[in-house]
Amino acid sequence: MLNERVVARAKACGLDVLVYAPHFTRLPELRARAERFSDDDLLVVPAREVFAGTWRDRRHLLAVGLAEPIPDFISLDGAFDAFRRQGAAVLVPHPLFLNVSLDAEEIRAHRERIHAVETHNLKLFEWQNRRARRIAHDVDRPGFGSSYAHLHGSVGEVWTTFEREIDSELDLVEALRDGAPRTVYRRNGPWHAARGLAEFAHLGYENSWSKLDRMFLSGTEPTHPSHVAYGGRFDDVSVY
Repeated sequence: MLNERVVARAKACGLDVLVYAPHFTRLPELRARAERFSDDDLLVVPAREVFAGTWRDRRHLLAVGLAEPIPDFISLDGAFDAFRRQGAAVLVPHPLFLNVSLDAEEIRAHRERIHAVETHNLKLFEWQNRRARRIAHDVDRPGFGSSYAHLHGSVGEVWTTFEREIDSELDLVEALRDGAPRTVYRRNGPWHAARGLAEFAHLGYENSWSKLDRMFLSGTEPTHPSHVAYGGRFDDVSVY
């Protein structure tokens, strides 16, 4: 949850931009909260990490620069098409990770629709991050790094620095879509390792069936494709 503690930590870590993309939250709420916590020292950019496919075989895609809401649990092609129509930057988080990520074949198949591949994720082990860097190199797509923070103490553990000024959401979208030069950095030491392990442990809750039962059975949840807010626009690509 984006709050004063998260913002204070981001500023203390020297971040200029924070991408805010909590799961299962609709775009209008994201935008309102991002605007509330943005100021002259920190730009908070709302984004959507869309779950494409079914819960058992979902593929995460991070879209930055959306103008209209897009639900979860639509087909992969449906998600890519919706991102394209809105001119969003499309990023692949934690590639090849379990059943929640695009695999190497899918990344190659959709290469022209992807603007960057995550090459360092705090919650992954180093061999997994090396594998991600290899696939980004193989498909000739820029990398990016993130703390992928689900716990506030993880904010600022991994970050990406661009060789151009990022003063607005549009600046970030253009830098990502243009493949602007950038460098991925991370912290080191025992606290960094401990925070990574804590984030990994958090996956147990994040991926539990009990959470699914509470969130995605009635069709009235905020990012369910049949929610009234989407006006039936995604019925043809819904997987539920």
